[in-house]
Amino acid sequence: MPRAAGTFTIDGWEPQPYDEAEGATLSRVHITKTFEGDLVGTSTTDIITAIPQVETSAAYVGFERFTGTAHGRKGTFVLHHTAGGHAGKSALSWTILPDSGTGELLGIRGGGQITNDDGAHSFHLDYELG
Repeated sequence: MPRAAGTFTIDGWEPQPYDEAEGATLSRVHITKTFEGDLVGTSTTDIITAIPQVETSAAYVGFERFTGTAHGRKGTFVLHHTAGGHAGKSALSWTILPDSGTGELLGIRGGGQITNDDGAHSFHLDYELG
């Protein structure tokens, strides 16, 4: 199974809190990114975040549409994000939405992880083409 690895930068971060109550703030966040490495391209992401009053905890879920190339194959696909963190430790994973691939990425499936090292984002995505 091929592994795509690289980095991405967050070009835009647009939070919109919709429920600011005791315990946690819930927000919708629209994100734009640029990818480098084995994935080259851009993406748009919409996530729902839950940020409690303790700064070291958080969670989010969302969907991201990647447009570009994976190891030189051009197309698009959708990633499903799940993430959570507590006390400085986090787990950020993503899976490719089945049947979301287009172009030369038709039939792509798989999953991987994101690493956030003080704002420097890297990733790996293990995938196969059907």
